[in-house]
Amino acid sequence: MTHVSDIKLIRTDTTLDLSQKAEKGMLSTATMFLFYIEFLGCPILCCLALCKGIESPEFAVIHAESDFEVRLYPESTWMTASVRDISFEKSTWNGFHRLFQYIQGANLNFSRIAMTAPVLTSIVPGAGPLHSSAYFVRFYLPVKFQATPPLPLPELHLKPDKWAIHCIAVRKFSGYARDDNIVKEAEKLAISLSRSPWANFTTSESNYAYSIAQYSSPFQIFGRVNEIWVDVKNSGLEGCESSSVSTY
Repeated sequence: MTHVSDIKLIRTDTTLDLSQKAEKGMLSTATMFLFYIEFLGCPILCCLALCKGIESPEFAVIHAESDFEVRLYPESTWMTASVRDISFEKSTWNGFHRLFQYIQGANLNFSRIAMTAPVLTSIVPGAGPLHSSAYFVRFYLPVKFQATPPLPLPELHLKPDKWAIHCIAVRKFSGYARDDNIVKEAEKLAISLSRSPWANFTTSESNYAYSIAQYSSPFQIFGRVNEIWVDVKNSGLEGCESSSVSTY
């Protein structure tokens, strides 16, 4: 079991050919998106998050305070890329690169899938700051594909995840999500939860310590939206009686 307070700092130096760097997650934010636009045929307005009506998973807010809220999410399906590394940033780009190929048609149906938000990276800490950790980078499938997601090409090493109804404690933060700030933000959420009625219900039955949800385009400098997600264990508190988090 992983408790929200058991958060470990994961650091690395993030220092080839563009495609090799993309697969290894070694490109800067701006360079990676230019790579997608030029070589992968990404519609530029969508890459810049100017497309209207980008889908996100639905949820109901069942508890809100000044610095966090608890949400109830219904069942949903996500496509997931697993990555083992010591860097959140590199792992997110590695996983997103594979997921991006999938939504651009690298699936058995050759289906083009609309971009959604957020890009979600879940973290399983390693044994120490220099040990590799497991990351799961996730793409929320649009409603059109929730019931029957197109199967990814085998070489992408992706798999669909079906999530049961569950609750999540959420803290918003701005700026870019990086290796050197995500743990601090997760610790702030842990402190807030420890002082709330949810103090005893943020122990996850899964191995994930926390997740980072990113909603904004890399080109958006101001008003960026990120969130720390921490699982809320099955509890007797109103609104989460049926939440049982075991899939993320």
